Amino acid sequence: MNELNIVLIEPQIPQNTGNIARTCAATSARLHLVAPLGFEIDDKKLKRAGLDYWSLLDVHIYAGVREFFSQNNGSFFYFSTKAKRVHTEVSYPSKCYLVFGREDAGLDEALLHDNMDRTVRIPMLKEARSLNLSNSVAIGVYEVLRQWGYPNLLCQGKLRNYAN
Repeated sequence: MNELNIVLIEPQIPQNTGNIARTCAATSARLHLVAPLGFEIDDKKLKRAGLDYWSLLDVHIYAGVREFFSQNNGSFFYFSTKAKRVHTEVSYPSKCYLVFGREDAGLDEALLHDNMDRTVRIPMLKEARSLNLSNSVAIGVYEVLRQWGYPNLLCQGKLRNYAN
């Protein structure tokens, strides 16, 4: 059974986390928030960005990085602009964690150094500093789901006002 986990280490912007929560809810990905957070979980901006999807969300909160890693195991993939491999060059196993850092600082370089074989980047122009965190998470989530064949996701829609 496939299990996709999204890990946000020290997220700072509630709207980004709310958008990511909505992506997780819509794709059955589990969301892990690693403190310190730059906002309160009951922040109105966080809730507004996630809209009415909170009942679909499986979210776990940790006091810090050590607590997160001590309670979780599987294959971890670290998203960073400092990586040498592209995120599409990786084959994601059935239980994996996509790990993202703070909006203003990214992931700790010691963590990246120790895991360079599992650190990936999303291609962008050399002059661009980085993508928005919620966009980066969505790109990573949908690459994993594409490789897995979009399990349990509705892959066809229909028009409301016309017979298909």
